[in-house]
Amino acid sequence: MFLPTTREEMDRLGWDGLDVILISGDTYIDSPYIGAAVIGKVLQNAGYRVGIIAQPDTETEADITRLGEPYLFWGVTSGSVDSMVANYTASKKRRRQDDFTPGGINSQRPDRALIVYTNLIRRYFKTTKPIVLGGIEASLRRIAHYDYWTDTIRRSILFDTKADLIVYGMGEATILELTRKLAAGIQFQSLRGICYIAAVPPADYLQLPSFTEVKTVPEQLIKMFHLFYGNSDPATAKGLVQLYDGRYLIQNPPSKYLSEKELSAVHDLDYERDVHPYYKKNGEVRALDTIRFSINTHRGCYGECNFCSIAVHQGRTVRSRNEESILAEARTLTKLPDFKGYILDLGGPTANMYGIECQNKLTKGGCASKRCLHPNVCKNLKVSHVRQIELLKKIRKIPGIKKVFVASGIRYDLILNDRQFGIPYLEEIIRCHVSGQMKIAPEHTEDQVLKLMGKPGRSQLLNFIDLYNKLNQKAGKKQFLTYYFIAAHPGCDREDMIKLKQFAAKELKLRPEQVQIFTPLPSTYSALMYYTGINPFTGEQLFVEKNLRRKEEQKMLIVAENKSAQNRLQSRQAQKKAHKGRPLKKFGK
Repeated sequence: MFLPTTREEMDRLGWDGLDVILISGDTYIDSPYIGAAVIGKVLQNAGYRVGIIAQPDTETEADITRLGEPYLFWGVTSGSVDSMVANYTASKKRRRQDDFTPGGINSQRPDRALIVYTNLIRRYFKTTKPIVLGGIEASLRRIAHYDYWTDTIRRSILFDTKADLIVYGMGEATILELTRKLAAGIQFQSLRGICYIAAVPPADYLQLPSFTEVKTVPEQLIKMFHLFYGNSDPATAKGLVQLYDGRYLIQNPPSKYLSEKELSAVHDLDYERDVHPYYKKNGEVRALDTIRFSINTHRGCYGECNFCSIAVHQGRTVRSRNEESILAEARTLTKLPDFKGYILDLGGPTANMYGIECQNKLTKGGCASKRCLHPNVCKNLKVSHVRQIELLKKIRKIPGIKKVFVASGIRYDLILNDRQFGIPYLEEIIRCHVSGQMKIAPEHTEDQVLKLMGKPGRSQLLNFIDLYNKLNQKAGKKQFLTYYFIAAHPGCDREDMIKLKQFAAKELKLRPEQVQIFTPLPSTYSALMYYTGINPFTGEQLFVEKNLRRKEEQKMLIVAENKSAQNRLQSRQAQKKAHKGRPLKKFGK
């Protein structure tokens, strides 16, 4: 069933009040892909009464007061995306479209949604139950961080919102234990996976450079981030404290990762896999088109790309669901009334990390001195795609399923590293799980830029392209690769983009179309590079393009000819339409 969104729904359930009210910047999609829905279902399954208010009107009390006041706490999230990323492009232009809003028009999610929603609650409930922040915006902004949209170092979001605490990361276990403590009237300050504010820090916690230091001295910001990032693994992390004008941000060690059984149980809950009728009447929600018939097989990523926020939010350790849970979800999809036989994606942050993880890391935590994949795949990471191959074969045999697509990104360095099952896995994908083209994300082609990104070198890209083409030829298929690239990443200048264009023309035999301008996401190493102009791993100075026009020029160096050709084609098509039924004038003759 859906979580209630109105008093009428509460009445039908026989509820005179709610234990927890969730506020979200997304519309309410009841899906295992949507964080607010997952948290709500986990709490509901534990016996708590939970309601949700999605995209509340921030100018009136109509929405925020319609469910009353919760008995235990308010849970506030900006939604599936940081609100500033959702609302603005890398060129700082307002986005017109929001895939998580009915009707698709970007008009319902406020800038800095956590601040706005917390203030909204306090405006109409002066003295109220604790306000708990969660989701990706809270996770990435939980300590002092670089904010691209103001080009400043901002305080922890906890100080700016004046909320009571943050549940950071993937918070199912933490939120459940927090709810139990609040219901029992027990102090929650020792709970793993939370941040709160205190006058006196715990004696045994690690002291970060203060907010005053990090906002004025770039080297102190780098020192802070190394300590923060290095204490993000539940197996080894220490508690952290940071001073802000006489008060301390306290970050307890991260919550323990869910086991395979626990993660599977979260996905096995009874999701409606649809937009709640209260919101659905306002228009189509484009995000549903992708996630309704997709299956998430795992969470976390050991790739640790420097520009990506997944490692900070989901973790650097991959946790996979068990096969039975995934197969059961596939069978559930076949019973939905508008299922046409196509699973649109079977994957996760990186599709081919399912069932693969370093056994040392699982027991002892991540290595402090090296990464799993960069600059090369670690010998202790025993890469094997065999579990994925078997899973794909079993899902294909389920009655009612015509095709299973693997649309999530695939790490080609992992395929090349797997000497036993890498080629069989890629053959399986080519034969059965792509349609015409396969997406990969090399992000760049120049090795010095790739090193700063934390991505594999271009020699591995060329090896993979050669393998992909040979296996397509062997399978008798004409399928292609689609490449994703980033312009204006720290360390990338105009000359690097010209070289990318030349490489693509010579080696890839194409002009790339999927090029995005780099966005410095809060609490990522690439954002640290962007703000300081320093390579945080070597201390060397970096070139950083900060001029918006020149960033656009880096992108247009790659895509301008494509746009020009597209415009010519569209103009020609318009002429044909205008002259339909008459001979078309031959211009220039």
